[in-house]
Amino acid sequence: MTNDPLVTVIQNAREPQYDIIVGGEVVGFTQYEEADDDVHRYVHTEIEPEHGGHGYAGILVRSALDAEREAGHRVEAVCPFVKKFIDENPQYADLLA
Repeated sequence: MTNDPLVTVIQNAREPQYDIIVGGEVVGFTQYEEADDDVHRYVHTEIEPEHGGHGYAGILVRSALDAEREAGHRVEAVCPFVKKFIDENPQYADLLA
């Protein structure tokens, strides 16, 4: 997670996704489906084009995976970005279902 107080990641209360908020504006999300009671299938990650290049997708996915670990969930990485993130950060490999 970032130490920048203007960047936060929250679990969306209405949609099965985590949102990244920068300066009070939602600039992206990572979306999942419930594959099982304890497995979330990550299907899509998106950052608004005008906010690209700042590392927000990595912050978002890292925060979502940390929350999944804390909740005792496992993940399926269907989204290419989430899959690549886990491949490049093996400390999250134990979350894979």
